[in-house]
Amino acid sequence: MIRHLSIDIETYSDESIKKAGLYRYVQSRAFRILLLAYSFDGEPPDIIDLANGETIPAELRTALFSPEVVKHAYNAAFEWYCLSKYFGTKKPEEWLSQWRCTMVHGLYCGLIGGLGKVGEVLGLPADKQKDRIGSSLIARFCVPQKNGQPVSPAQEPQKWELFKSYCKQDVVTEMEVERRLSAFPVPDEVQREWEQDMRVNLAGVRLDMDLAEGAKAYADAELEGLKSQLRQITGVANPKSTAQMKSWLSEQLGEEVPKLDKAAVEEYLDREYLPIKVRTALELKQRLGKTSVSKYKAMLDCVCPDGRIRGLLQFYGASRTGRWAGRLVQMQNLPRNYIEELDYARELVKTGRVGELAIVFGNVPDTLSQLIRTAFIPAEGHRFVVADFSAIEARVIAWLAGETWRMKAFANGEDIYCASASHIFGVPVVKHGVNGHLRQKGKVAELACGYGGSIGAMKQMGGADMSDTELKQIVDDWRRSSPNIVRLWYTLESAASEAVRTGVPVGAAGLIFRYERTPEGLRFLTIQLPSGRKLFYAEPFFAPNRFGNESLHYYGTNTGKWAELETYGGKLTENVVQAIARDCLAAAMENLEAAGYRIVMHIHDEVILDVPSDKADLDRVCRLMCAPPIPWAKGLLLNADGFVGGYYKKD
Repeated sequence: MIRHLSIDIETYSDESIKKAGLYRYVQSRAFRILLLAYSFDGEPPDIIDLANGETIPAELRTALFSPEVVKHAYNAAFEWYCLSKYFGTKKPEEWLSQWRCTMVHGLYCGLIGGLGKVGEVLGLPADKQKDRIGSSLIARFCVPQKNGQPVSPAQEPQKWELFKSYCKQDVVTEMEVERRLSAFPVPDEVQREWEQDMRVNLAGVRLDMDLAEGAKAYADAELEGLKSQLRQITGVANPKSTAQMKSWLSEQLGEEVPKLDKAAVEEYLDREYLPIKVRTALELKQRLGKTSVSKYKAMLDCVCPDGRIRGLLQFYGASRTGRWAGRLVQMQNLPRNYIEELDYARELVKTGRVGELAIVFGNVPDTLSQLIRTAFIPAEGHRFVVADFSAIEARVIAWLAGETWRMKAFANGEDIYCASASHIFGVPVVKHGVNGHLRQKGKVAELACGYGGSIGAMKQMGGADMSDTELKQIVDDWRRSSPNIVRLWYTLESAASEAVRTGVPVGAAGLIFRYERTPEGLRFLTIQLPSGRKLFYAEPFFAPNRFGNESLHYYGTNTGKWAELETYGGKLTENVVQAIARDCLAAAMENLEAAGYRIVMHIHDEVILDVPSDKADLDRVCRLMCAPPIPWAKGLLLNADGFVGGYYKKD
């Protein structure tokens, strides 16, 4: 008979888990488990005071590693890895399949992250809610104090007893969250994806320490130099202070300076007349904003003793689609690289030849920014194989909508931007050939229009140099050339609305829309994807949108807060398309791992494999990525391309 064990632990380390990440935090020599609270099969929790010398009972020790006992925890990655370290487990990945993550369960159901927050959203009764005193107790017992030493239980026995109660209460809350969500279990395939994600994070990726340290040292010096120049020009004490710089600029220009963000600085610099002093100061501030200290510092803060960075990926980080999110170094928003002499630039930084770097490349902060990706390198004797799905969202939306000409273009290996421009303008368009100048307009339209975007989206995607009249014409022509995609927006919006209004499941475009609820009354609009996975929209309702028309609303995460959100056909289409693209990536990674490849990172629709040099076969990797047919994706035409190299870059 399968038993269930719910666990929560409290720990100490001299590393900051926020900056260092889980793996470096646990690998510290100072790391130790202080408390372990647990419950078998929903019983009231017990607690083991390891900090005061209590030991783990034999029954619990056996249960922890028994495949007949399913382990549950909120953010189970933490408990899994901490206990692996505590027990000296040589291969932590071997008992991953025994764990279930309650946080992932909540995220799968479209809820907010954080045990306390999800408890509030679910409306747990007071005796089931997370104890709010926890933050102050963690700050007291789990981190070094100002003297660099921990506080022992003996020093503050009353607070320690509170801490024990807090730990036990976390188990109570975790179990109640799991119970409330049991009507919508995490699918087996999502569980397997989580386990693979843990293996990828555990493997980590090697950091070029010489490059990271050299770049940070130079960037620090460059930063101080820029700040010093700004002080001399402006007299401002802290040039990084937006308020101080705005005040100085207001005096110089004789006008109020409401903003001084990146866009505002560019607008001022675009003025035909600007005092020399002001122009110089703004150019320096622009360069100051491009310094790359933070990324290199983040790398060095979280690299483990073996030179590898672990924990860069957050499973189900985007709750609306289930896509991964970046952590620590934030891989999802790394600067692109454009310079061709990357090898030479890297060598100059690694060897400290900063004078040459400035002479050859000019703008050093920008050069260092472009080198960030290249700080990730394969193991000795290995190469990176980097493969990326080509135009995955364009392929998915064409497949979902049944836009035949687009499917044919992909089948024939055509450039989708040229094909789109050809349909928009009614003439042949060939890259670097006949009417090639129209390709860029086709590209802007493709990036902006697929999810219902109009003039504003066109400008954001690179069409700012065109007039509103021209942009509107392109939008109209794009929509006329892709009627099935336009129809898809309205079809999905209608299906979602009908499901919520009637409570009857609605099928549309290979998706199933349902209005579902938990036994406690929490309501969801769900969209079942072709893979079987569901998207969740909590507490759906109808209300006026920003244009005054009735539209579908729901509650979800918005900039870390639980908030009311509006949706519509284009947004639902975007969610569904990105979710299907995510499922394609998950299927590709399963294929690659099954073939023996070691995945060390993945970013958006791209995978990075650390492969022995004699097995770095890009063609085989691309075939495996696209090889399925994925059982649920019949007719979806996938394609991938990439490169083999000695460091990561944007090819």
